[in-house]
Amino acid sequence: MQLSIDLTGRDVLVTGTDTAARQAVRRYEAAGAVVYRLSTPHGAGHDGPLPEKPFLVAAVDDGQPGWGALLDRCRDAGIPVAAEPAAGQAGHVTLVGGGPGTTDLLTVAAVKALRDADVVFYDRLAPCQDLPLLTSAELVDVGKRPGHHKVGQSDIEKLMVESALAGNNVVRLKGGDPYVFGRGGEEVAACVAAGLKVQVVSGVTSAISVPAAAGIPVTHREVSHMFTVVSGHAPLTEKEHQHLAGLGGTIVVLMGIGTLHQLAAGLRRAGMRPDMPMAVVERGYRPGQRTTIADLGTITSAAAGCSNPAVLVIGEVVRVAEANQGHAGAAADLDRLAASLLGS
Repeated sequence: MQLSIDLTGRDVLVTGTDTAARQAVRRYEAAGAVVYRLSTPHGAGHDGPLPEKPFLVAAVDDGQPGWGALLDRCRDAGIPVAAEPAAGQAGHVTLVGGGPGTTDLLTVAAVKALRDADVVFYDRLAPCQDLPLLTSAELVDVGKRPGHHKVGQSDIEKLMVESALAGNNVVRLKGGDPYVFGRGGEEVAACVAAGLKVQVVSGVTSAISVPAAAGIPVTHREVSHMFTVVSGHAPLTEKEHQHLAGLGGTIVVLMGIGTLHQLAAGLRRAGMRPDMPMAVVERGYRPGQRTTIADLGTITSAAAGCSNPAVLVIGEVVRVAEANQGHAGAAADLDRLAASLLGS
């Protein structure tokens, strides 16, 4: 959460119990303020002397009665009072789906969980670039990339559990949705085994949102009435290729660049026609987003320069996107022609 005024060197009095006010204290200190604490309405709980007239009073809603009179006296004295939410429950873990990587697609629940966090363990595919604007929590990068795990999965679970047992409100921020190839089930199990309270905030999965960013609907009337989501981390078996080829509809493959060759060849062997349209959408919602379209028979060579993170889409819905983009392009051409005629 970002404070919009310059508080550098200013005296700020934060009211509220230590537990409820811990995040407000950290946020104001990070903004450069000189923070004073008052933890009871009657002044009994404070650390050292209090400022005679603070620049601002940050009133944390801790549920205690009796704060109203004190805050009214501050207002009467011309001291601004800012209402602050109480910090979230301590010793708690929340798995948060961060969506495909853009802050715009964070859910309201995700933003609230980040605001209430003491520690955030985040992945590289989560919208981590804006985290300092969303939370005052300690930020820990545990991101993994293909072939190199910055922190192993068991170590991530250990860090989460240890931090929550130490009394922190922990957020595990993941790309997409925690339960769609996100190993969220394993992390929940680790928390439950440690006796911790844990909740899951669903995220916008890249299986749907990244194709949408490229204009590809995963279902479309009279084209596809189903879609199947597949992990591309490991090659599929021949039986899995046969099942996929026989299902029909749309196939969406997450993180499938490394196994693209095996996938395309396996689907062709399973009877899928070579001219089935296919798209590779790289870096969805991120700078450098790119879509490569070919067919099942030529996609391996067409996508030779593609890299993860990427989502593969196989099915006739890819043609729907091409058609829509063609109409959009034609409309844009007409707009440019009209503008040039009016200009002349």
